[in-house]
Amino acid sequence: MAEFRKKRKKICHMCAGKPVDYKDVTIISKYIGESGKILPRRFTGTCAKHQREVAKQVKLARFMGFIPFCK
Repeated sequence: MAEFRKKRKKICHMCAGKPVDYKDVTIISKYIGESGKILPRRFTGTCAKHQREVAKQVKLARFMGFIPFCK
């Protein structure tokens, strides 16, 4: 019989008190994949409210020229 491991729930970093700002490229790049797309919630572990905020900040960073639209 196969053993089942309990998955550890991912925590939302913004709920823990680490805000995302479009000017901070190191934090923004954690939410972007290799192809330049915004990563979904199931990979990043953010809650729905903060995933919308992440998308808004990533798009703003792209528009301002801090990160490229595609890689």
